[in-house]
Amino acid sequence: MDRNNLRKLLEDIRNHRLDIDQAMTQLKNLPYEDIGFAKLDTHRDLRRGFPEVVFCKGKTTKQVIAIFGKLAVGDRLVMATKAAPDLFNAVHKVYPNTVYHETAQIILSGQLPEPRTGKKIVVVSAGTSDMPVAEEAAVTAESMSNPVDRLYDNGVAGIHRHLHNK
Repeated sequence: MDRNNLRKLLEDIRNHRLDIDQAMTQLKNLPYEDIGFAKLDTHRDLRRGFPEVVFCKGKTTKQVIAIFGKLAVGDRLVMATKAAPDLFNAVHKVYPNTVYHETAQIILSGQLPEPRTGKKIVVVSAGTSDMPVAEEAAVTAESMSNPVDRLYDNGVAGIHRHLHNK
């Protein structure tokens, strides 16, 4: 449940479109939903302003797909990290609206939020081998409503590699 859904639920109660029992049914999975092998934090968006993130490493494909099924309800934003391409392909077959950020190893599903500020986060990496971690940070920041500039392969060997960047 995110802030918008909770607001709508409360308005529906106030305007007598829902009774208390109907509202309780919608709130039954707060603050978490137990799906047997995992307890999904369905309350995180209300507490932190960003929904739970699925850490894929160590989970089976079947588990990741099941978690996506619970978290992606209503086109909600779902982010899965440390996802290999074969895992994305399996998830994408079930949830075709997913997008894969290969360098970042992130699967995204749902609507990205609009930026909340005009200020930008700058993600800087020294070398090409740092790009996966830098891109993971950049995609995560963008998913959390932040504009991002990327400055990759800036190196550490000489100032001349930095001077052309603004």
